[in-house]
Amino acid sequence: MSTDTVLFKKDRKTAYITLNRPSDGNRLDLAIAYQIESACQAVIDDESIQAVVLNATGEAFCIGEELEDLQLEGPGSVLQSPGQIAVSAISRLAVPVVAAINGPCHGAGLELALACDIRLASETATFQAPELSYGYIPHSGGTQRLPRIVGKAAALEMVLIGDILSARDAFRIGLVSKVLPSDQLGHEAEALATKLSEKAPIALSYAKEVVTKGMDVTLEQGMRLEGDLYFLLQTTQDRMEGIRAFLERRSPEFEGR
Repeated sequence: MSTDTVLFKKDRKTAYITLNRPSDGNRLDLAIAYQIESACQAVIDDESIQAVVLNATGEAFCIGEELEDLQLEGPGSVLQSPGQIAVSAISRLAVPVVAAINGPCHGAGLELALACDIRLASETATFQAPELSYGYIPHSGGTQRLPRIVGKAAALEMVLIGDILSARDAFRIGLVSKVLPSDQLGHEAEALATKLSEKAPIALSYAKEVVTKGMDVTLEQGMRLEGDLYFLLQTTQDRMEGIRAFLERRSPEFEGR
């Protein structure tokens, strides 16, 4: 599925979700948020997809959201912003998500990137949490994911002060894993997604799950979850294929079973 403002493409085992509102810095509104949600559902429905690349057209990744574009929904009259809808959809994906950040990544755009598992940045990328300047706080998981990724001190500085960080500064604090020339960003994201798609599918999703959930529980609980998932993997055909391939000195052919 593709729409004018969100493009969806599948290439072998990788899905590409592309924000396509370059004239407005790929700012999130409700329409785009629901399109991202639909694209994520397409990923969930297609078991052959093993990695997702989230990127954007134009000179910005995402400069934020339409602040006035809120939705009243549900019996409890809970307000959901476009950022909350889009970030929630990305965070529900069991497969790894690579963010290819090609320019300003601010506000809800930053929170969208934080919901991804690996973040690559071009040399022109910038990062900002400007919400306090407008009288509110990050509300799409930014206050929770940011300190888990960069640590409490760096997260507080970004949220409380709201200065713009360069790509190099983002790399220094661990917000992104690599900074690349703009013309190499797409290629690097594609290569990384291809590398991910070569892994055993069940083990790949389990690894993401145990690392992500392990951040929110005690070490003992995390170890127990790790052991449970490791035990389940012993029952898969892919596990046996991995052992056979190692013994036969060949590349494994995983089937997700």
